Amino acid sequence: MARLFLLATAALASVLSLLLQVLLQSPISPLPLSLPSSSTLPFPPNNLLQGVDKLGEGILEGPEDVSVDSEGTLYTATRDGWIRRMHPNGSWEEWKLLGGAALLGISVSAPGYLLICDADKVGEEGVTTLATEADGIKFRLTDDVVEASDGSVYFTDGSSKFGLHDWILDLLEAKPHGRLLKYDPFTGKTCALLDALYFANGVALSQGEDFLVVCETWRFRCLKYWLKGDQQGEVEVFIDNLPGGPDNINLAPDGSFWIALLQLRSTRLDLIYRSSIAKRIIASFPTLLAISKPTVKGAMVIKVATDGRITQMLDDSSGRVMSFVTSAMEFRGNLYLGNLAMDFIGKVALP
Repeated sequence: MARLFLLATAALASVLSLLLQVLLQSPISPLPLSLPSSSTLPFPPNNLLQGVDKLGEGILEGPEDVSVDSEGTLYTATRDGWIRRMHPNGSWEEWKLLGGAALLGISVSAPGYLLICDADKVGEEGVTTLATEADGIKFRLTDDVVEASDGSVYFTDGSSKFGLHDWILDLLEAKPHGRLLKYDPFTGKTCALLDALYFANGVALSQGEDFLVVCETWRFRCLKYWLKGDQQGEVEVFIDNLPGGPDNINLAPDGSFWIALLQLRSTRLDLIYRSSIAKRIIASFPTLLAISKPTVKGAMVIKVATDGRITQMLDDSSGRVMSFVTSAMEFRGNLYLGNLAMDFIGKVALP
């Protein structure tokens, strides 16, 4: 009996020693993730995204974002490093090869250039690098970009600690590593407007360019940053307690905003998000990390008025057709949907 006790004690000590080693060597130092207890969504599922037309099916690998120029030409960046464009007649062109698999936000600028967020690298032939760091902190995950009429460029860096391929570690760590930034074309300098954001993702300018809306994915909310008026420089919550993590955001023709919501929650994931110890262990083992990534099926986009009120919702609640939708852009009565799970851009006529 004494021998069995000694063996059990030794085994327990070995397990505790291994656990302590894992906790100390974990690549993250996490906090519990604050999850919304209720949703602001006032609509039932409608599965309208199941009726999308599939643009570029088979030739687009994870087209995360979409932008359209004044001629109606649609641009998107894909995981194979190509900038591809669809002409108004529906024909596709391999327009520019930048390489890499980290091309994210894309926006057509007023002079007719493309602004692109490259989360991995910059500096290709024919490409001008605007910025690689701000306030002495290098960018790790530039995500979305928009240009003002005065040429100022506003963009986000999702995390100053983790790169695109380690985004799950940023989610598990649940700390504010993101920033909202501004590039000044006259001085060539870049500064942070906001820091300590929980994965700064999409960014959009209001119709009057008096404020920005920036998405905090891990906080399930969007913030409003005032650019003009008596509140210039101040920040407030634009909308919170969203039923998904807000990804990209785009201005709608009527002055509202289209926001793509990532389906990040499930009973299993919620338990993981709340436990710092579980997250340390998961982050230490590639197999556990892979199976812990959010894989909830489904897609959702919402339209939000300037007062933060949701006025429209389109979804695919089952994920049968659309999943992992990351952007929604309205153009001439249609909604164009970027994503990271499909090989096409979804197009759906707005009801």
